[in-house]
Amino acid sequence: MHSAVFLIEFGAIILGLGLLGRVAGRLKFSPIPLYLLAGLAFGTGGLLPLGASEEFVAIGAEIGVILLLLMLGLEYTASDLVSNLKTQYPAGLVDFALNAVPGAVAALLMGWGPVAAVVLAGVTWISSSGVIAKVMGDLGRLGNRETPVILSILVLEDLAMAVYLPIITALLAGVSLAAGSATLAIALGVAGAVLFVAVRYGRLISRFVSSNDPEKLLLVVLGLTLLVAGIAQQLQVSAAVGAFLVGIALSGEVAEGTHTLLSPLRDLFAAVFFVFFGLHTDPASIPPVLLPALALAVVTTCTKIATGYFAAKRAGVGIKGRWRAGGTLVARGEFSIVIAGLAVTAGIEPALGPLATAYVLILVVIGPLTARYTEPVAAWISRRRSPKGSGSDAVARPAHSPEAIPDHDPAGRT
Repeated sequence: MHSAVFLIEFGAIILGLGLLGRVAGRLKFSPIPLYLLAGLAFGTGGLLPLGASEEFVAIGAEIGVILLLLMLGLEYTASDLVSNLKTQYPAGLVDFALNAVPGAVAALLMGWGPVAAVVLAGVTWISSSGVIAKVMGDLGRLGNRETPVILSILVLEDLAMAVYLPIITALLAGVSLAAGSATLAIALGVAGAVLFVAVRYGRLISRFVSSNDPEKLLLVVLGLTLLVAGIAQQLQVSAAVGAFLVGIALSGEVAEGTHTLLSPLRDLFAAVFFVFFGLHTDPASIPPVLLPALALAVVTTCTKIATGYFAAKRAGVGIKGRWRAGGTLVARGEFSIVIAGLAVTAGIEPALGPLATAYVLILVVIGPLTARYTEPVAAWISRRRSPKGSGSDAVARPAHSPEAIPDHDPAGRT
């Protein structure tokens, strides 16, 4: 009887997620808000709380986080990461200062304490790679001049997570300063070792994992990822970081084949993860934190736009491209929820989960809108402020200025 109830509940969850994904596709926006709302509806205090399948959903959610980070690692090679670190680190520092600080300050103003401040700083800092990649594809901007700048910011944020997540794990566990330092040292040592091995021996690793049989490739990569993630967690280093480093170590045809094979699994378990986060958030706890979440969303929308503008200007991108870069970076999503989920599991601050849920719901809806409309709105404001009869900004600039660099590629893609 218990197994029958489990199958009914879990089958209903998967079917519901599929239908919600279709609705989001029709409306052309990220399905993450709908997944979170579904979790709120079936969790504590929701319309129909789950029972039999909750433990399985928790395991699926953990696998979802691991697959999200693995797939993200597959997008980059170790040499790309090293190159981005060397050329874009000033933009990464500005990104941290402008977007992590508001979250930390908000937590301290609400009296949540230093640990919650570090957690909320991460929630407001990290942009959603998944949502942003989808938005750029939908808007046809993958060939634009600002796109490498956007990707560099995302890569630096993902690299920073390899340091940030172990710190959070240690703080939430309440370990001593010495133990926390040891955890961070292990994380940095492992990350550095993996990057070194990936740069020097990436082809050998990929050749070892490679297989012409999709079944064997899937089993080897998935098994290796879960194994490394488990070992990383046993060493008090985030399992997600372990998965991310495995993705970095794989390259070439293996990375492409793995991406194709694992994409459906990632989408399934990632959706389960968002539902699981919603399950552990009481809908009645969201209204009291809605105003702080909205205020934080407004502030960090402006700071992300400023971050993208600065990074694109530094790379010599034109005015329009700078505004597009800033608007595209606004969306928060999976990683903000991952970070908040760690705090919710540790039980450090009851209001943190609802605040993070409301914050992500707001920005995952606003993000695609800012990506589309920030540049036209900025151009309209500029025209309104310009003296009547003055020419275009671009016309008055000398040809050798950085702003004269075109915003689009020579092929004419938008």
